[in-house]
Amino acid sequence: MRRVAKFSAACLASAALTITATACGSTSSEKDSDSDSSGGKGAIKVGIAFDVGGRGDYSFNDAAARGVDRAKAEFKGEVKELTAKTTDTEADREERLTELAEAGYNPVIGVGYAYSASMAKVAKTHPKTTFGIVDSQVDAKNVDNILFAENEGSYLAGVAAALKTKKDHVGFIGGVDVPLIKKFEAGFVQGVKDTKPSIKIERQYLSHGSDTSGFASPDKGKAAAQGMLDKGTDVIYTAAGSSGTGAIEAVHGVTGAWAIGVDSDQYNVPGLKKYRSSILTSVVKNVDIGVYDLVKSVKDGSPKTGVSTYTLAKNGVSLATSGGYIKDIQAKLDNARERIVSGQVKVKTTP
Repeated sequence: MRRVAKFSAACLASAALTITATACGSTSSEKDSDSDSSGGKGAIKVGIAFDVGGRGDYSFNDAAARGVDRAKAEFKGEVKELTAKTTDTEADREERLTELAEAGYNPVIGVGYAYSASMAKVAKTHPKTTFGIVDSQVDAKNVDNILFAENEGSYLAGVAAALKTKKDHVGFIGGVDVPLIKKFEAGFVQGVKDTKPSIKIERQYLSHGSDTSGFASPDKGKAAAQGMLDKGTDVIYTAAGSSGTGAIEAVHGVTGAWAIGVDSDQYNVPGLKKYRSSILTSVVKNVDIGVYDLVKSVKDGSPKTGVSTYTLAKNGVSLATSGGYIKDIQAKLDNARERIVSGQVKVKTTP
């Protein structure tokens, strides 16, 4: 998933969240992590191109960042980070990946489906570099396609929502109406309906097509959630990057309502601490594992390429238990998980 710009605690505490721009220069922002001299000769150099907002989005990009941080700490290497802007063109993305590859970073990782076309080009012109892309598939021999079963994790969120709603009325908010986010919607809706078919489901996307602002607009997330709450929903699942922070804020303002987070365990995000009592659970997408696995494979001399799919069965996605708010329904959630893992339940990828 895609997802946004950095927030300060003060911003999150305000009634309207705002975005801190992270980009500088013509196409991106960048951050060079200090090289650790203890790595010695041959220390790995990792280049990572974040999606909109980069490190600090409390969601998708932060999950990828955790994988890079773990690899850097373990392998004593060097990391260079570049970050996308909502105004990026295909040329901007291509330039970003080329810059990392030509500077000797290997692997070069693109976080988000937006890097698909540009990575297809750059990977072919830099065959000795191993590339990784999260949430998309590129047809190149030197690319590791890091994919996740978002629909399976979202199915469990749907089950939780159906079991926790007291009004039989829940909602789904998506950042952008692209196939990836529709996987989240599909799983959630199926989980709700399989649990209690009579429940009413509100659905809304914050932006459409090439407009990626839906992943970086907490104000839009808040407005969408408030609209659903006004209609009577009492559980809202938001798959929209940092726009979800606005939705969480809106839900927190309504007694008895629940928010379901995404990508990271948002209950444990320091910047969202004041909203913890309203965060029922989060659909955790272990992007950090996929990123770490790729870096380790390059470090070990056997770079991963092809398709690496992280499913519910492989713990690639999961439902967070922080806060203990789903403890009373855990047995039913475990049963739903086992039915998916065993193949008894096939989770849809389109609504």
